[in-house]
Amino acid sequence: MSTKAFASQADLEEKKVSFTKLSEHAYAYTAEGDPNTGIVIGDDAVMVIDTQATPVMAQDVIRRIREVTDKPIKYVVLSHYHAVRVLGASAYQPEHIIASEDTLSLIKERGEQDKASEIGRFPRLFRNVESVPAGLTWPTLTFTGRMTLWLGQLEVQLMQLGRGHTKGDTVVWLPQERILFSGDLVEFDATPYAGDAYFGDWPQTLDNIAALHPVKLVPGRGAALQNETEVAAGLAGTRSFIADVFANVKAGAAAGKDLKTVYRDTVAAVRPKYGHWVIFDHCMPFDITRAYDEATQHRDPRIWTAERDIEMWKALET
Repeated sequence: MSTKAFASQADLEEKKVSFTKLSEHAYAYTAEGDPNTGIVIGDDAVMVIDTQATPVMAQDVIRRIREVTDKPIKYVVLSHYHAVRVLGASAYQPEHIIASEDTLSLIKERGEQDKASEIGRFPRLFRNVESVPAGLTWPTLTFTGRMTLWLGQLEVQLMQLGRGHTKGDTVVWLPQERILFSGDLVEFDATPYAGDAYFGDWPQTLDNIAALHPVKLVPGRGAALQNETEVAAGLAGTRSFIADVFANVKAGAAAGKDLKTVYRDTVAAVRPKYGHWVIFDHCMPFDITRAYDEATQHRDPRIWTAERDIEMWKALET
């Protein structure tokens, strides 16, 4: 095997956390390209969007929430099923954990394998992993398409605007303030992870987000986007990455090239434009493997296991 460390096992440097106020009701917990958490503060309750990877890491989110409000944290929303987004949920002791029905189906189908896979890929993001309760994080409320909650006078819409990062992606929209929490459908200066993605659908889903005309947006990774120009840049960057990767992979597959050749060609083609983005080298083997699957024979993403991760990495990186 080459000397290139698997996934992000060599990524040990702590990131600086920012807690950014976007409005009276919305905050973003961001950390230089690590997974973000969104916070909505209503009249009578708090909603947390994506939990951090472990309960110990979630305690830092709670500490910052408590610096600005003492209202109870009643709701945790899972933008999708990935372990790094959901395993900290127990720390908040919410009344309800909310997810789309599609996300619930993915937890049932592949939650255990995904948990083992992600912990192996990115140890730093699962600090104090022993604090995660046994079993999986299960939603207590699910919805299909759209769900509206009122936190007092504050309207909060949970919406599925299409498949992209996963089939269950949920965004949280504050229509009165035009603030959107996108989960990993949108990234900013961070490489989209697309190992469970629908490359063909993702650009249209981004167009559906743009059609809401958000004035602020909290991406899945990267800094909070605080005006319409920044929002447009985040959407355009994510869209172009997905389109460029898929176009290169589809062309290679159509030419009859094998996955390893397509991988090398695609990384070489897109590195000049995107190689400086956070976790580029981590994501590309997973992204291109999924894109090749979608371009050839697997409409739906195959399950990643810890074993499949390592086999894929060895096949592409040696």
